Amino acid sequence: MFKRNLVILVGIMALLLAGGSQALAGKKIINGIDANFPPFAFIDQKGVPSGFDVEAMNWIAKEMGYEVEHKPFDWDGIITSLLTKKIDMVASGMSITPDRKEKVSFTNPYWVIKQVMVVKKDSTLTLDDLLKGKKMVGVQQGTSEAKWLKEAAEKNGWNLELRYYESSPLAVEDILNGRIAAAAMDDAPAKDAADKKDVKILGTFGMEPEDFGYAVRKEDTQLLKDINEGLKRLMASDHWKELIKKYDLK
Repeated sequence: MFKRNLVILVGIMALLLAGGSQALAGKKIINGIDANFPPFAFIDQKGVPSGFDVEAMNWIAKEMGYEVEHKPFDWDGIITSLLTKKIDMVASGMSITPDRKEKVSFTNPYWVIKQVMVVKKDSTLTLDDLLKGKKMVGVQQGTSEAKWLKEAAEKNGWNLELRYYESSPLAVEDILNGRIAAAAMDDAPAKDAADKKDVKILGTFGMEPEDFGYAVRKEDTQLLKDINEGLKRLMASDHWKELIKKYDLK
């Protein structure tokens, strides 16, 4: 009788320990992405979501027993979309900031990013020219660099004008068209733009480097745990190195 009860007790404990993941196994999760943020997330020529974070999340979902669907959302409102349950997570090059951490939970960091200024390839402008010379600088709305530049300009008395865009690539197009002098953005999409367009990276402009992480609602603790575990396995795998090479991230 004692052995039988012990076996039953062990079985119950095992079910309790595994219960969270089993309850979520096979669940379809919706990942909100910025559709124009290469190389981390974008819509490819076939109209299919692609990019470093999209492929990383596909691997993690498969590893952890989920299905994942990637849906484009306006970046400026993507946290609101997460909180109102239009999506289940954001894996799309999102910086971990104090403001965002008040609203959502983040996975462990997986990438470090710097913010830089991009100008025309033949431009002779300096960083000092951009910050103090009443130049028009483009920036994607809803980003940490947009917030930082606005606050830094007010604090330091910089004489620059900010123009807001739905995406960094749209700001790059306006650099080429002469509508703005420069654009502030993360260094990875800046490198992507410099590889494909007639622009160059001028350099950093004073922001501290930031960590990227995947965001979920604070109450979704099991999902956060599973994604962290999947991310840990991915970063220890050869596939992680393959993704870094494929998307030319350094």
